[in-house]
Amino acid sequence: MAMANTLLMPKATAVWLVDNTALSFDQIAQFCRLHPLEVKAIADGESAQGIKGMDPIITGQLTREEIARAEADPDHRLKLQEPKVRVPEAKRKGPRYTPLSKRQDRPNAILWLVRNHPELKDAQISRLVGTTKATIEQIRNRTHWNSSNLVPMDPVTLGLASQIDLDIEVQRASRGKEPAEPVGDTLLPASVTERLTPPAPQPRDEDEELDASKVFAKLSSLKGKVEDDE
Repeated sequence: MAMANTLLMPKATAVWLVDNTALSFDQIAQFCRLHPLEVKAIADGESAQGIKGMDPIITGQLTREEIARAEADPDHRLKLQEPKVRVPEAKRKGPRYTPLSKRQDRPNAILWLVRNHPELKDAQISRLVGTTKATIEQIRNRTHWNSSNLVPMDPVTLGLASQIDLDIEVQRASRGKEPAEPVGDTLLPASVTERLTPPAPQPRDEDEELDASKVFAKLSSLKGKVEDDE
């Protein structure tokens, strides 16, 4: 398990080292992970004004012997002391923590996810809104004690999940699957419409086609008939 062992308040430590030791700017910069020019600015009073120096000896991150060794040897690099109590780095495991004020909205958010993103697995829903598999199953099967009063609500709007986290989980669930067919009258995406070819012109019905020769022939026959009648 990774352990946290980093210098506490680097700039405040640098202020203390500048004021209380004969260490070089380079040595202080290396230990505090600052630029040497920034350490020089601290010494000149141009930076870190108002920052109270923090004694790294009291915090157990340096020893007097280590400081004395570095003061005697400009090439010596200060080493951070191993902490007496090792604190493991916090790693979030299990469901996301949900504030008490928002827990009443969680079933509504689960119902929204189940209806709008059926591709999501129970573990993904659990990560998004901080719930248990049993609760998700109850809402899926409408056996939840408050099913009749549940209203689907977007977990992002409720503040239970971020839009980025929701998008990531949906992408993971949809990987390798065909996108769902749109329901109802919806606009086709541009990627589809760009591939559509215009329909070929349909030939007009023979009855609707105009034949010039037939028209003139008919006119001539009508004219001849009129002349005969006269």
